[in-house]
Amino acid sequence: MKIVTYNVNGLRQRITQFGSLRNLLHSFDADIICFQETKLSRQDVTADLVMADGYESFFSCTRTSKKGRTGYSGVITFCRVRSAFSSNEAALPLAAEEGFTGLMRDSQTSEDKLPLFMEEDLGDYSKDELLSVDSEGRCIVTDHGHFVLFNIYGPRAGGDDTERIQFKQKFYRILQKRLESLLHQGRRIFVVGDLNIAPFAIDRCDAGPDFDKNEFRRWFKSMLIENGGHFSDVFRAKHPDKRDEYTCWSQSSGAEVFNYGSRIDHILCAGSCLHKSDDLQCHSFIRCHVKECEILTQYKRFKPESTLSGHRWKGGQSIKLEGSDHAPVFVTLMEIPEIPLHSTPSLSARYVPMVRGVQQTLVSLLMKRRVSESCKMTHRDISMVSTCEKIEEPVDIIGSSTSESDFLPNKDLGGSIVEPNALSTGSSQETVSKSGSVYEKSTIRKCNESKKKARKSQSSQLSLRSFFQKSKNLDNGVKDSCTGFSSNQAEPSQPNSQLLETSTVFDNSSDHVQDEVNTDVCDQDLAELNDSSRKEEKSIVASQEWQRIQKIMQSSIPLCKGHKEPCIPRVVKKQGANFGRRFYVCARAEGPASNPEANCGYFKWATSKSRNK
Repeated sequence: MKIVTYNVNGLRQRITQFGSLRNLLHSFDADIICFQETKLSRQDVTADLVMADGYESFFSCTRTSKKGRTGYSGVITFCRVRSAFSSNEAALPLAAEEGFTGLMRDSQTSEDKLPLFMEEDLGDYSKDELLSVDSEGRCIVTDHGHFVLFNIYGPRAGGDDTERIQFKQKFYRILQKRLESLLHQGRRIFVVGDLNIAPFAIDRCDAGPDFDKNEFRRWFKSMLIENGGHFSDVFRAKHPDKRDEYTCWSQSSGAEVFNYGSRIDHILCAGSCLHKSDDLQCHSFIRCHVKECEILTQYKRFKPESTLSGHRWKGGQSIKLEGSDHAPVFVTLMEIPEIPLHSTPSLSARYVPMVRGVQQTLVSLLMKRRVSESCKMTHRDISMVSTCEKIEEPVDIIGSSTSESDFLPNKDLGGSIVEPNALSTGSSQETVSKSGSVYEKSTIRKCNESKKKARKSQSSQLSLRSFFQKSKNLDNGVKDSCTGFSSNQAEPSQPNSQLLETSTVFDNSSDHVQDEVNTDVCDQDLAELNDSSRKEEKSIVASQEWQRIQKIMQSSIPLCKGHKEPCIPRVVKKQGANFGRRFYVCARAEGPASNPEANCGYFKWATSKSRNK
């Protein structure tokens, strides 16, 4: 069995980097994968972020509304399984729990619950304090039968941030009580994740003389077997003297270029081995079941071959590093037997309503698309009928002043065959009404066919001129069809003078509109050309002005004393007396002082503060 822990520094970014969540998970080839700092809020969780074929997942997101905590932290555990139901795989948990205080169990059934604290363990903490610890989405606990796995993202606390220091103290004290409670019940435990603690001087690039005085390092060491605790640091147990083995590097200083970091991502284990023997003095879980534990350096952002001048960081402007600022750590276990048949716990992402509601079947997706297309086609047809009726109105008005015999249907159109003499004497109003409705349907049908042909032939966006030309042709087509229709029905007679006059007016007005459109189009083209020329001139002027400003700025930037190279400007973002003040530092990547190619440590305040916007 292989277990991986990885601070992804944003799960969305890592999924984008690998193309899909499945590709990201497959790259580890592991049975249990624990991610920290997913940076997902509960309302943003979707199936493509937390679910992948062949994996069961259990996640926790931040629930607090405090400033700076929303959409921050977050952990998720993926378990690779062949089946989520009736499985005997140890990778599929028997139970799962969000947080480690036991107060966030609303969505779990009684069968899924893990053992809690002893009653006297948490007497010093109120319910609100316990909930505040679990509200930042920093822990997922899964019970795998042979061991209980804690996926932890430890809080970070600056040297003078009293509130976060107190939160971090409370977080680890309560975590320790939960771990001790499980150990008291005889359970084996794995604690994996970014604990934000580098325990030994060998685990820190710049460990100073006061390194061991840090209270959180003292707490970490007190948990280890060599100091009377119950846990083993698996990596150090396998590599007690290995140096320069780090898992985290500063993003802003380019420390990864020279491997100038710290080891704060850990795998800890506690409990006896799985062997059944009376003599267990020579047995331990690490000795009997841990095959290897390594840092996956291939996931580091900086690759020496990615740039010809790797020692030149230049403030990060010339080197683009893709990936997290952490490296994964893995442990390979051996001789882990199967466990009794069981199914995935109810905390699994497959049962979370906000995730399940987003998923769609292929059938439902296609049905929605068909309904949408049908609605669009119906809307177009209604619009076409309305348009044709509007085009027909002038003809009806003209026809009302002429004889009824001008609009009689012929045999080809079907309907009643009426004698012209009968109509001329005005003996059948009903027959005229029926023939008029037949004509109306025929005209609408012709208009629909014309519209459909125009749509099929329209392969690109129409210009303004072609739009009016189409309209003209459509009007002429309607008038031609109406004129032909009248001539076929009526007896040979003199043409209707009023109809001819109206038709002439339409033609003249159409030509006049066309001339106006042509003039307007030319004027618009000239206006667009002038606007384009003005924009191009402004762009050239702005570019020249920016180049001038850059030259002035370059002349005012100091040179670092170590390399005689231009420094890079920075701004103080920390609240205090110097907040917003600009300063200059060496542009090279941070590294050991003994390396002349690394940052020389040059620092200089700028003459004035930058304006806060």
